[in-house]
Amino acid sequence: MLVTTSCEKKKKAPMEVIEVNDLSNTDKTTYGVVVGGGTSMNELQMVTDSGDTLNVSLIPAKDAGKNFGGLSSGDRVAVMVVDGQDGMKAAEEVININSLLGIWTMPNPLDGSDYVGVVLKEGGVAESVNQSTLFYKSWKIFNGRLVLTGDREGGGDFEETDTFDIKSLGADSLILQNGEDLFEYGRSATVPKLPDDRDGLI
Repeated sequence: MLVTTSCEKKKKAPMEVIEVNDLSNTDKTTYGVVVGGGTSMNELQMVTDSGDTLNVSLIPAKDAGKNFGGLSSGDRVAVMVVDGQDGMKAAEEVININSLLGIWTMPNPLDGSDYVGVVLKEGGVAESVNQSTLFYKSWKIFNGRLVLTGDREGGGDFEETDTFDIKSLGADSLILQNGEDLFEYGRSATVPKLPDDRDGLI
């Protein structure tokens, strides 16, 4: 999937690589489910994982181009919530988790001869597509960013963690950015096979 990675073994690299063991203690994201009847063009109503009903203005996220994946009743969302005007909460970023799930692939950036990518599954499970050295195993949202964790062949017992900014998320497209590297994916119905019909390495 990647030409370069932003991580080192068990160290924090310059591109804000985050240790997986630290994520649960520092993530400021609010998670919950969209309530259709209370959600409108500029306002999101959600039931949070703690059981609270929260009304959040969508205007800051929409103005910043960070309302990702659309909103439908019952969808799971990850929201960066801040204090807004008039005492109302506001969303700096909204990520539709249901839209994020799936098989995401792009032509191999090395030569375009095959497709590489990542599968994002429910429960934070991730798998690499057609990659022989990097094996993703988990994903999560951390403060509005997508974090992928996996093992690299030859890396011994060390994990690698890559952190991406979500630039765009639509029904059939996902654009991620890591530093200066931009990755433009399309949604696939199935895991693409390698040109010689060998099993995809996922």
